[in-house]
Amino acid sequence: MCAHVLVAEDDEKQAELIRRSLLAEGHTATVVHDGAAALSTARRLRPDLLVLDLMLPVLDGFGVCRELRGDDGELDVPVVMLTARSGEDDLLLGLELGADDYLTKPYSPRELMARIRTVLRRSGRGTGARGDDPAVRAAGLSVDPVRHEVRCDGAPVDVTPAEFQILLAMAAEPERVFTRRQLLQYTRGFDRSSTERAVDVHIMNLRRKIEADSRRPVRLLTVFGVGYKLSGRP
Repeated sequence: MCAHVLVAEDDEKQAELIRRSLLAEGHTATVVHDGAAALSTARRLRPDLLVLDLMLPVLDGFGVCRELRGDDGELDVPVVMLTARSGEDDLLLGLELGADDYLTKPYSPRELMARIRTVLRRSGRGTGARGDDPAVRAAGLSVDPVRHEVRCDGAPVDVTPAEFQILLAMAAEPERVFTRRQLLQYTRGFDRSSTERAVDVHIMNLRRKIEADSRRPVRLLTVFGVGYKLSGRP
């Protein structure tokens, strides 16, 4: 079963380990590092499952879960909650707020993947389980994490795995400025020897594929001195 999983984990190394484990299982993943981004991305992306760290900055995991479960049932995404806390009160609160499973750190990636498989199977999520459209849309682009397809103004676009992960991350949060280091995290596992400068090459190649004039981009924009962002226009 292939699913698209949203990972909300503020520890970048831990988040990258989870992302690689998900890819090895045949899933796709989007990673965010704070609670506010987890909430906005879940609402926009509607993932098959959310891996949610409890101790997130801006808005903690309890707050994210409370907000998601309070959206009139519109976002019934399954949640696997991660925490360094082992107290019974935290466990009960997480489950009362609607977490489908609860894993205490430290844990093994194999155990987390097994929990994810169980929750996906129990909830009926993943490829072929839902009739809704999983594609993420921004700036005239459609990025489908299940079919691994990109379309620009309706026309198919051939992208590399690393380019796909960059576009998926940026389309999930249009107008957010990503640094090269942040974008590099999404290419790890595809470009093992990549440096931050390699991100510039990916961006240049993407512009050639999605811009009418790659020298005057209107979709994939440079924010000088910071990084790149995807335009939020439809």
